[in-house]
Amino acid sequence: MTQESSSAETKTEITRILESLLILSAEPISTDEICRLLNVREKEVQEAFRSLQSHYEREHGFRLIRIAGGWQLATAPELSEVVSRFRENIQNPPLRLSRAALETLSVVAYKQPVTRAEIEEIRGVRSDKVLETLLRLGLIRIAGRKKGTGTPLLFRTTASFLDAFNLDSISDLPSLQDLEDSRQAEDAFLVEERQ
Repeated sequence: MTQESSSAETKTEITRILESLLILSAEPISTDEICRLLNVREKEVQEAFRSLQSHYEREHGFRLIRIAGGWQLATAPELSEVVSRFRENIQNPPLRLSRAALETLSVVAYKQPVTRAEIEEIRGVRSDKVLETLLRLGLIRIAGRKKGTGTPLLFRTTASFLDAFNLDSISDLPSLQDLEDSRQAEDAFLVEERQ
């Protein structure tokens, strides 16, 4: 491989990395940060930023702009009206759940299919209103009836639940043991911090 082709590959790789980082970052990215991260010269990073800036100026929905001493991807100004309409009218607002709703949803997620009585036994309080809310939001669904006395309704989570919590499948939930370990570590940290 010649020195020239190796240099071109390095420039392409820096540009690809920059593009990935710009898409992921909510904050502007400085040239210095990239130089340290990739262990490359400032000139190479500046060239990569300029290359991306030129690329995005041609028929793309993004622009690479300088802001707050760094670089950041922003919506092309001519698309701002459409983007605003999307955010206001189409995009779902962030999901806000009460503590009771989160507790109930957790019980359903980990114990499904589960009855209202089983949920209330675990939580220690009535859960009918919370279940109604979770059903209305589409986070849980009725999954049939439990065989036996009274044939109570069974509840389970939905695809909307997976989507809302960024899960591919219910098996992606952390195990109950992992949650307990995390809680204990957090409690220990808080005790240390108070001392």
